[in-house]
Amino acid sequence: MHIPVLLKEAIDALAVRAGGTYVDATFGAGGHTRAILERLGPKGRVIAVDVDPTVHARADLPDDSRLKLVHSNFRELSQLGLEAVDGVLFDLGVSSMQFDTPERGFSLSADAPLDMRMDPSHGQTAAEYIERTSERELADVIFTLGEERSARKIARAIKQRHPKTTGDLARIVSAAVHQRGKRERIHPATRTFQALRIAVNDELAALEEGLEAATTMLRPGGRLVAIAFHSLEDRIVKNAIRSDSRLRAITRKPIVPSEEERTRNPRSRSAKLRVAERLG
Repeated sequence: MHIPVLLKEAIDALAVRAGGTYVDATFGAGGHTRAILERLGPKGRVIAVDVDPTVHARADLPDDSRLKLVHSNFRELSQLGLEAVDGVLFDLGVSSMQFDTPERGFSLSADAPLDMRMDPSHGQTAAEYIERTSERELADVIFTLGEERSARKIARAIKQRHPKTTGDLARIVSAAVHQRGKRERIHPATRTFQALRIAVNDELAALEEGLEAATTMLRPGGRLVAIAFHSLEDRIVKNAIRSDSRLRAITRKPIVPSEEERTRNPRSRSAKLRVAERLG
C-alpha cells in the first residue's frame, strides 16, 4: 500500500481554497488528490497528472466531476492549457506501487526485467540504456546521479557483463564493490539503481521544466509545493525557488517527517518539503 509522505503538511502548505483549481503533478496512488478534494467546495477542481499510465486505473477514487485525470509527464504541464491555478504539488521519485511491482524493474528485492521506465509504453529500458551508453558516460552518470564513489569500477563491470535483469545488475555491482568483512547500511547497488532510473526517465531535466511551467501557471498568491527524496531533486527545487523573482519562499528550511512518521513509514525518512508563493 502506498502511504503519502508528509500528507497533512503538503495539503496545509497548498492553503486550499474552496473554489480553487489545483494541479497534483504526480498523482501516484491519489492520496494527495483525495485530500485536496476533501477541502474543496463544489466549484473547485483538481487536475491530476501522472506519467505512469497504470496509476489512474488503480486509484481508489469515487467519480467526481471536480477531478480530471491526465496521463502526461509533468514536464509537459505548459501544454495542458491551464492558467491562474491556485496551487501545484510535486511528490517526486518512485511510488511504493512502482517499487512493489517487480516487473517494473525499480526494485532490488526481486529478479525482474531491467526496465525502470516511469511510462512503460515509451522510451528505452534501463537494459537498453546500458547497451547504448559508453563505459565512460555510464560511469559519469552513476557518479553524478547516484553519488557513487566507485562509479568507474561499477561501470566497467556492467559493460563487461551486460545485465538484462535487476538481479543481474545487483549481483554485478555487489561483486564489483564488495569489501570482505564490511557491512553496508544499504545494498551496494542502491545508488547505481537510483542513477540509472533518473537517467532513463530524464528526471532532473523534467523537474526543472515542470517547476518552470508550474510557476508560470500559478496565479498571484498561488502555492508551489514540492516533496523531494534525494539531494539532487531537493537542490533543483531549492534553486528554482531562490532564483525565480516570481516566487517567495515560504519555507526557509525544508519541512521533514516527524519521528513518528519515519517510524510508521521508513520510506519517508529522506523526504524534504519546500513551499513557495507566486508574487503579484
